[in-house]
Amino acid sequence: MSRRPASAAIIPKPLRRLVCTALCALAAVGAAAAPAPDPAAAGPSRDDLRWLARLTYGVDGATLERFQRLGKAAFLEEQLAATDTTLPPTVQARIDRLPIAHTSIETLLADLAAHRREIQAQDDATAKLAARRELRRDGVEQVRATMQRELLRAVYSPAQLQEQMVWFWLNHFSVFARKGPEPWLLADYLERAIRPHALGRFRDLVLATLTHPAMLVYLDNARNAVGHVNENYARELMELHTLGVDAGYTQRDVQELARILTGVGVALPGTARRGARTIGDGAFVFQPARHDYGDKVLLGHTIRGRGFAEVEQAVDLLVRQPACARFVSRRLAQYFVGDEPPPALIEAMAATFRQSDGDIRAVLRTLFTAPEFTASLGGKFKDPMHYVVSALRLEADGGAAVPIDAALRWLNELGEPWFGHPTPDGYPLGERDWASSGQLAARFTVARAIARSVDPEALAGSTYARVLRPYLSPTTRAALDAAASPQERTTLLLASPEFNYR
Repeated sequence: MSRRPASAAIIPKPLRRLVCTALCALAAVGAAAAPAPDPAAAGPSRDDLRWLARLTYGVDGATLERFQRLGKAAFLEEQLAATDTTLPPTVQARIDRLPIAHTSIETLLADLAAHRREIQAQDDATAKLAARRELRRDGVEQVRATMQRELLRAVYSPAQLQEQMVWFWLNHFSVFARKGPEPWLLADYLERAIRPHALGRFRDLVLATLTHPAMLVYLDNARNAVGHVNENYARELMELHTLGVDAGYTQRDVQELARILTGVGVALPGTARRGARTIGDGAFVFQPARHDYGDKVLLGHTIRGRGFAEVEQAVDLLVRQPACARFVSRRLAQYFVGDEPPPALIEAMAATFRQSDGDIRAVLRTLFTAPEFTASLGGKFKDPMHYVVSALRLEADGGAAVPIDAALRWLNELGEPWFGHPTPDGYPLGERDWASSGQLAARFTVARAIARSVDPEALAGSTYARVLRPYLSPTTRAALDAAASPQERTTLLLASPEFNYR
């Protein structure tokens, strides 16, 4: 579970002047205009940098070179296609060494079931307690390895838009690590339910999450059966995943959808039922004996009782509702544009969503080419995930090794760790949720920790530090020039408005 960020009171007294400088600069963002750069100087414009900061987790040398060579339109299309996901060989080798890279979800669940049987068979209470602790530690390691892999990809992948969308959809279809077998399901959930559909069709993404054990366990649909209907997942599927809370559906619709979802479960070892039908190549299973075969009426449409085909029909019905197009478009615009995105932009995106049958790439193309998007550049506050990854990309571009385990701690300290939101609504997207005084103080503390891990000389030569310099405000320049050491200078750069907004 995520922790609340630290308060300003924990900051040592000698650094309070620096905190005040940084926080005042953040509070006054936009108040002091940056000096105009030399027109003769070669390099990207401020708008180019801000545009890249939206499409990526942060500008680095390779990204900037690619952008300048291709031009904005071609670079956008390349990011939407996400055809190049090649990681540096050392990074790929690090990922390949993680245990999650070689073990299937079926094997993980079988091993988990075997360990639980061994624990139950223990007669000695002390030995049983020790075995349970060991199993919990194994779960923690599964989650940590999954987070390590995703952070490495976010930092180093050239398909930066895809990486942002993987995070966005994981937050949209949120699951929580601390429930039952979830730790052993999360790596597969990201790899097979979220990642392949992050830039595909929304309908396929919904169905992929619906048929994954991580979602079915987390929202209790694995226990949903005829005569013992559980409405939890049905309600969240409509309210949080597809339609939104104010889409006009009724409690009866929730009940009917829950009936449609009966029998949609998980093939846990030792619990297979007669007649069960595995769909796909994972641990999902449809169990006919647990399904309600009566006819249902969902959103005014009759759905005949015919098994799993009802689920597919219901998903098609949900994602083709105008409310779904608007709900998803608004969420995307909140993430990429601002807390209250312009209604005209949402309507344009929703129109594309409907016309393209939920093509996420097409909706994003409408978003990124809209004048409302251009007008918003530089005004979107980074959530902790974007902040930490952009700092890591700055560090990597300066030639330093990226401290992934430390980054996981930083995300926890800032209140947004992977799989750490206990409720299914996911982390909030708004600036007001991440820019409180306590949050900013915690962010400054993290900035200091990052600065201690960076070689200041290498950082000074990074692409971001070089190309950003002409666009720093007088307030930020003054703070940097007054820094007493290279580490303080790096800390203040990471605490500056120019780095905290995109």
